[in-house]
Order: sequence, then structure tokens, then C-alpha cells
Amino acid sequence: MSSSETGVGHEARIPLSVPSIGGHAGAYLQECLETNFVSSVGPFVDRFEREFADAVGARFAVACASGTAALHLAFLVLDVGPGDDVLVADLTFVASVNPIMYVGARPILVDAEAATYDMDPNLIVEELDRRSRAGERQPAAIEIVHLVGHPAEIESVMGAANRHGIPVVEDASEALGATWTQGAFAGRQVGTIGRIAAFSFNGNKLITTGGGGMIVTDDEALAARARHLSTQARLPGTAYDHDEVGYNYRLTNLAAALGVAQLEELDRLLGARRAIAERYDAAIATIDGLRSAPRAPWADPSFWLYTAALETPDPGRRDRILAALGRAGIEARPIWRPIHATRRYADARRVGGTVADAIFDAAICLPSSSSLTTADQDRVVVAVRQAVAETLR
Repeated sequence: MSSSETGVGHEARIPLSVPSIGGHAGAYLQECLETNFVSSVGPFVDRFEREFADAVGARFAVACASGTAALHLAFLVLDVGPGDDVLVADLTFVASVNPIMYVGARPILVDAEAATYDMDPNLIVEELDRRSRAGERQPAAIEIVHLVGHPAEIESVMGAANRHGIPVVEDASEALGATWTQGAFAGRQVGTIGRIAAFSFNGNKLITTGGGGMIVTDDEALAARARHLSTQARLPGTAYDHDEVGYNYRLTNLAAALGVAQLEELDRLLGARRAIAERYDAAIATIDGLRSAPRAPWADPSFWLYTAALETPDPGRRDRILAALGRAGIEARPIWRPIHATRRYADARRVGGTVADAIFDAAICLPSSSSLTTADQDRVVVAVRQAVAETLR
């Protein structure tokens, strides 16, 4: 196929979100090779855990093989298991939900709110209070998801969760560096409010270890048990003895070395994403029929993926816009398909209405890499403007 047929010409494809690796990454990786610490034992693992905990404002951190593994361990150490319910976002990536199934529990999908695209806190509070009045068993946990970098409204949820004695798990996989700017948790970062939280360092995240995750918590006992389970539940000593079913979930020293280098760049990477968001905001405000995704006045998002939305939800038009961007060499995608609309979870119990569906039908995630140049962003905006206009015809 020729370049004229693809519509890309000689311009390079602009990806959705790619790593920005620099600083001491090469030196730290070389140190791993020279010292032969390349597996899950090594000084960079301990250093990454310590420095990550400090960076987000938590007491303890446990490095894991992935964000999904971190969530799985979080539910295990909270003793969530068969027969339990867990409230979780309907509008999220499936990795938020699958670990609930790993432990034999049942996900209860909570609809989104239009004001943030995160879980609707009112629905959570209402569901807990309803169960209390009816004498029904409460969920074993609430999993709050901070979607595409925007902090969820968590203050009212924490109040209700504490009132009913339910632990809160934060899925902060997409939102490292995002903070609350008002209210009881002003100045706090995502992942530091609930009993335990999970982060992801997949290759497309704000910082990456190539693949990896992190548990953070202020509870020393939870951190110790998570670390124990992540290393096959092996007991101390030279003889291989194990006291429960464990998992091979530890992060390698190589990956942790990259994580340390990336963490040193966090402020720069966050600043770049927020500058990109400001430029997108200004441009999208001039495109008829399109608007920036809403954000709350009490939040300082990290903008892992910048999201725009059609003013009138229309999945057919959304897909035509995405196809036009693809022909222009620009990677863009819809926001996550609601979990209830996936084949595996089509019969899952739901709380709320169809807000998540409307968001999915309208929202488009645009290239957001921290390394995105102003020229490439201008090219994205021109292509978006043209695609939105063409799909009106």
C-alpha cells in the first residue's frame, strides 16, 4: 500500500502514549548488568520501593510484576474471597475487575458520573446505606478507580466506607501524580487515602519499568503480607518452606532500576503532560461539536491520557473520527468500553444507569506522551479539527 493510499505521507505516526526514558536509566541498568543483580533480588528493588513510597506520601511500598498483580495481592491481603462483593467502576480497563474474580469474589459495577468520568460517589454511598437498611451483607471492599489520570471524588466514599467498616482499595494505575486540591484530602496524592492502593508501570504509563506495578499502604502488616505472598509465600531460612499459596509477583532488579530513573524524572514528565493538556484545552475550545473531558475544580489531574468528547454522544461518528485520525497517522482510541458491555461481564450486577455508556459513545483519547512535541500536537489538533468537521457532512 502506498503512502498516498494510507493518507500518512512521509510524516511519522504519532503514538497515543509512549515512554520518555532518559536521565540515569542507562547507567542504572548498566550497574545491574555489572553486578549481576538482574532478577527479583537486588538493591534497586528496595530503593524503588522506598523512593516511590516517599514520592506519593505513603509509609510502605511493595514492587510487583504488574499493576494487575498489585491489585490481586491487595484483595488477598484484605481477605476478600469467594462469596464476597466488591464495588468497582463500570467505566475502567478490565484489569481493574479481573483481580476481583481471581479471588473468587463478585464485581458489582458502579456507573460513572458525568462530572469526572470516575465512579459516581453518590451511587456508592446510596448502595452501602441501602444494604444497611435492608440488613444485607456489605461489600468486602470498594475499589476506587482514578480514570485516565483524574482523581475520583473519594471524600464522601471514605466517610461511608468508614461508617460501614469497609476497606477501600485505590486503583491508581492510570493516575500517578494526580492530587486533590480542596477538601479533607487537599494536597494528598491518589493512592494514599484508602487502606491499600495499586499503581501500574506498563510501557504506556506516565513512568514505566517496561511492565510492573506497586502496592502502597500505610499498614505495615498489609505490606508485609503482600511482600510475603509476592515471593511464593516462602518462609525465612535456607530450607524451602511455604505457609500458604504464594505467587511469583516480584519486580526484577532490572525493572526497578529503570523505575528509579523514571521516578527521578516524574516532575518533568508530569509537567509535560499538564502543558500538553493546556494546549489541547485551548485548541478544542475552538472546535465546534467537541469539548474537553470535564475535570473537577478540586482536582489536579495527571493527564495520563488526554480525553476529549463529542458534545452529543454518537459512537458511529466517534469511530469515523478515529478512522480519519488513523489515516492521518495519529493513534487515538475510545475511552474504555464499560465493563458491562464486554462479553465476559455482560451479566454482572450493576449499580446506576447509563452514564458510562454515554461517555464511551462520546469520548476520544488523544496522543498524550510526555515527549509529544508542540509541532506534533499542532498536527494532532489540525487532524482532529478536520475529522470533526468532515463527520458533520
